[in-house]
Amino acid sequence: MRVLIVSGNYSPALTPRSFRTTELARELFKQGHHVLVCVPNKRRDYDDEWVRYGVEVVQLSKNRFNKLPFRHPFIGKICHAINRTMELLFEYPSIELVFKVSKFLTLEVGRYDLLISIASPYPIHWGVAKALSKRPDLCRKWIADCGDPYMGASLETYSKPFYFKYVEKWFCRKADYLTVPTQGAMDGYYPEFRDKIRVIPQGYNLENVQLFSGKISHVIPTFAYAGILSFGVRNPSTLLDYLIETKKRFKFVVYTCQKDLLHPYKSRLSDALELRDYVERDRLLFELSGMDFLINLDNGTSRQLPSKLIDYAIAGRPVLNVNVRQLNKNHIDEFLEGNYQNACRLPDKEEYDITNVAKKFIALADNALAHVCN
Repeated sequence: MRVLIVSGNYSPALTPRSFRTTELARELFKQGHHVLVCVPNKRRDYDDEWVRYGVEVVQLSKNRFNKLPFRHPFIGKICHAINRTMELLFEYPSIELVFKVSKFLTLEVGRYDLLISIASPYPIHWGVAKALSKRPDLCRKWIADCGDPYMGASLETYSKPFYFKYVEKWFCRKADYLTVPTQGAMDGYYPEFRDKIRVIPQGYNLENVQLFSGKISHVIPTFAYAGILSFGVRNPSTLLDYLIETKKRFKFVVYTCQKDLLHPYKSRLSDALELRDYVERDRLLFELSGMDFLINLDNGTSRQLPSKLIDYAIAGRPVLNVNVRQLNKNHIDEFLEGNYQNACRLPDKEEYDITNVAKKFIALADNALAHVCN
């Protein structure tokens, strides 16, 4: 089967959508399919991807639209406000992808059995829909793979402008299937498209996973969080305030790219709070598997579950689910004492085996093709 994947990210980017694209493309090739991946921007040489994994990666031209830089303290605040407004009202600068993706696909030679577009950013889907309006023969079936919902997103500070509703319905009508990572995410889409939605979780090559195999014996409770922080539901301030209040000894390791949000706590907690940059996923899994337990900052909604829970499930350590707005201090105390009876229940890690995940995508295409033939 000839498969074309259009995505906003690919390895070595350390993002959930990059992991989704990279693992899926490599596994589809292993299962005997011809795979072409299209990603934005000329960032690196992908010849080694073809040599090592059999995946051909093409890159679109460099973006002409970019966010305003904000390095100066005062001017930076103004630039940040402008960037946020432009993103909210016009999906700037990712809106450029609509035209770049459409142009590439319209000129692409040949026909594909399956086209998979992976968002976010959602203009990836919009660009595919625009191309198929001009070239309906480009592919037999199109699967629009979605991480978080767009119009139905429940974690945004501001709702999307009403006019994007028409854009979302437009691309959903053109897609043969919409795939989402969890059952709860289905509620984030318009009812008229529910019959197109299928649940396909994130995938990971479990054969390459190396976990800590020794005895975990820290002198003090040692736990970790990995992922994005924010001023909203992913703001660990209430958790950190309580940890300080307990006056207990601990070590909290945080892997994030928003370390500046925690600098005030770093000065108060010193070595008890260790801030680390993002690391390669394989290394992260190994380090997480050596912790006493892991922290999940609860989104408070079933529509958007943190993708880090997949890594946590693979790491195999107990997970403390923390609702920062309604802190359960008893559960925190239990975990600090080594009592994990109220640990968050996670799905079996085999559900995330990329072998099974890739087969689910192909099964959708096979079923659709069989239906057409009949």
